[in-house]
Amino acid sequence: MKKFLFIFLLIASFNSCKSSKSTQKKEKIVVKKNESNPLPKANNIIDYAKKFEGVRYKYGGTTKKGMDCSGLIYTAFKSEAISLPRTTKDLAITGDWIDLKNVKKGDLLFFATKKNSRKVNHVGIVTASQVGRVEFIHSTTSKGVITSELSERYWYFAFVQARRVL
Repeated sequence: MKKFLFIFLLIASFNSCKSSKSTQKKEKIVVKKNESNPLPKANNIIDYAKKFEGVRYKYGGTTKKGMDCSGLIYTAFKSEAISLPRTTKDLAITGDWIDLKNVKKGDLLFFATKKNSRKVNHVGIVTASQVGRVEFIHSTTSKGVITSELSERYWYFAFVQARRVL
């Protein structure tokens, strides 16, 4: 009798390991972003960031007196009540990774500008995106806040990833 009970429990445990795919429907969970159409916010963020064009670079800066790259992102998104991390390192793990061919206005581009390093240390906001042409605004140590194209040799080779936070 003990053998029969043991075999019955063994068979029952194997049957319980089967996939329940055929007997139960899986529910699809859809996570929606806060904003149904992020384009108006993206445009506002870009317009705000453009107010800083020509402002000199200042490490840790977030004002017209001086601005660094992550400070520009932090300040521009804050203008639309979107709280983002203050450092490039933390921004690089915020939001969702996206393929470069899918970037839109308001997405973030990350770069590694140090020689022989792929560690992210620079960030910019996409201001325009068309097939084969991506523009972004950022703060450089040499020229301050400017708009550049990803197709420029320097930025093309320094590019690491794109992320969507809107």
